[in-house]
Amino acid sequence: MQDDRIVELYWKRNEAAIQHTDQKYGRYLMKLSYNILADWEDSKESVNDTYLSAWKSMPPHRPSVLLTYLCKITRQISIDVFRKRNSAKRQASEYALSLCELEDCVSAGNTTEQDVDLHLLAKAIQDYLAELPGETRDVFIGRYFFSDSIREVAGYYGMSESKAKSMLYRTRIGLKKYLEQEGFFDET
Repeated sequence: MQDDRIVELYWKRNEAAIQHTDQKYGRYLMKLSYNILADWEDSKESVNDTYLSAWKSMPPHRPSVLLTYLCKITRQISIDVFRKRNSAKRQASEYALSLCELEDCVSAGNTTEQDVDLHLLAKAIQDYLAELPGETRDVFIGRYFFSDSIREVAGYYGMSESKAKSMLYRTRIGLKKYLEQEGFFDET
């Protein structure tokens, strides 16, 4: 079923919308959630919460790209579950590993000023990614937005894992330099 028809079912409050969403995107959303949580039960719960959130948000929202809309919801719910579950312990997952890789580029500051600047930082990262060649940008997004493993990212683009690692490393270095130039970090 086409996305616009599924969205229309949500707008009509037809419960078949959830069934069609699950049939079309359920496996993809589970993979995204599992990459963050590394637990099938928690991932299943997060995907179910995604469907509930989509149900509650449509209307008034009418997403133009349903998969992107659902991925954003799934990712946020999964990250929230990850944070709650791992506040006392750190469990290895692709999300945790990708966060460690990005630590040098983006600090996880907790001051009010840094919270206010969060939107500016997100915009700066978006601008930097827009300047990258398509494959480099896609590899970066696959690793750090979708939390895919390096092996998976390399497989998507038919490259070796070492090439993907090197590409990600160079992109992180470039991102750090770009953010420093934009005034997000002291260059000392």
